[in-house]
Amino acid sequence: MAAPVTRIRAVLFDWGDTLFASPHAPSVIVEGARELGVTVDAETARQVWDEIWSAGKSAEEHAKGRDLSPLAHRKVWTALFDRANRVAAGLDEILYARVMDPAGWIPYADTAPTLRALKARSVKVGIVSNIPRDLRPLFSQHGLGDTVDAYTLSYEQGVAKPDPALFLAAYRELGVPPAETLMVGDDPVTDGGAGAAGLQVYVLPPHDGGPARGLARVVELVDVSRASVTARSAPSPASGA
Repeated sequence: MAAPVTRIRAVLFDWGDTLFASPHAPSVIVEGARELGVTVDAETARQVWDEIWSAGKSAEEHAKGRDLSPLAHRKVWTALFDRANRVAAGLDEILYARVMDPAGWIPYADTAPTLRALKARSVKVGIVSNIPRDLRPLFSQHGLGDTVDAYTLSYEQGVAKPDPALFLAAYRELGVPPAETLMVGDDPVTDGGAGAAGLQVYVLPPHDGGPARGLARVVELVDVSRASVTARSAPSPASGA
């Protein structure tokens, strides 16, 4: 994302793989297969998961409405996880229970510092997620409930990203114009849909596997936007001010 030219007064965040890290799915495959009496090596598990995750990111899969209800979510994802049954029958249910349940996800090391830095700057914070469950208890469980001003969740709104309607609902919740709102996510397709709603967009680089997610860049963008606005509003020396 280029340096913002409009002051950022609100930041919307995707949840999964942006603020919270999922359980390591290949390890879940190895452990789950062992419980089912099948030995699966780490490389095979990684290949199986990469195939599933890549398929799950497709526009076709997103169009199935998996994030509009718990029932649809289970149906669509277990159909995707059926690929894992090739190595051990029954892995689809284990993957769904251990990878898709938000209770097993944890904040990245830089999630709390970033959210608190934004609050210290009086920047409003919202969560915009394609999710079939309420995320509010999860944020509270991790001591982050006070850092979020509003949650806009697909199952509550009846619409999912990248539909601009979900982003429109989100910035209205915060009461900040879209041009002054930054959407931060990990998926250029779903999170990038915020651009069609008039929001600024920052898509995080692929995660390097470390404890942090690179969220400090979000605070930098906010600070740059403030500095840019201040510089443009300052009188020029030629004005005699």
